[in-house]
Formats: sequence, C-alpha cells, structure tokens
Amino acid sequence: MRKSQLVLLLCFIYLTGCASIISGKTAMVKFNSSPIGIEFAIKDENGKAVHHGSTPATVNLERGNGYFDGQTYAVDFSAPGYQNKPYKLDTTMNGWYFGNLIFGGVLGLLVIDPATGAMWDLPDEVNVALPKAPSQP
Repeated sequence: MRKSQLVLLLCFIYLTGCASIISGKTAMVKFNSSPIGIEFAIKDENGKAVHHGSTPATVNLERGNGYFDGQTYAVDFSAPGYQNKPYKLDTTMNGWYFGNLIFGGVLGLLVIDPATGAMWDLPDEVNVALPKAPSQP
C-alpha cells in the first residue's frame, strides 16, 4: 500500500464514527408473538406512526431522535380474543460507540455517531405473549 493510500485510509477512519460504520443509523428489529399473527403498530416518541403489521415481522427502525438522543418506540399489540398489550421499545448505548476512543477520534465520539443516532442500539428481537381476554359472563 502506498504512503498516500495509507494516509487517506487513516484520515477516513479518523474522520468517521465507529458505530456509524459498524451499525449504521437504523436497526432491524424482529417482532414475534404468542400466538403468531398478532397485529402490532409502532409509533416513535413524537407520536408518528412508523409501522403497522402482524407478527412475525422484521422492521427497520431509526436508532436516534436527534443529537445525543436515542429513540423510544411505543408498540401496541392486539388481537381479537386477547388482551391488548403495550410495549416500550427503548434504545441503549451501542458498544461500538466506544470504539471511537481508539479508531474514530473526537469527531466520531462527539459529532458523527451522536448526530446520526448510531451511538444507540435497539434489541434484535422483541417477543411478546398476549394473555387471553377474560370471559364475559
């Protein structure tokens, strides 16, 4: 590798965020339920509907909701004959974010990953069991 290519590669690594490179700004989350075929609707923390479907399903969700702010989702599961079940889907800190201490530098740590939302993570899978609705007398 030429010296100029090595310098260019090192600049690229230094000027990007670790979590942005590894994880990206969205996450694929798989929704499962018992019983299968439960309807679910997802709203972001601003109340905007982002998905509606039935289980099992895999949904691509934004990790962030602004600079240094992870996204929180409200998921409502429902089906005839079963009790509705609300579920809070919240982000946690992405472990790759701390890779900026070694590879991404200050720009990745304080600007790129926080701005793109890549510093946050969502679970890979959500599993929900809906209880049967009580019998009507």
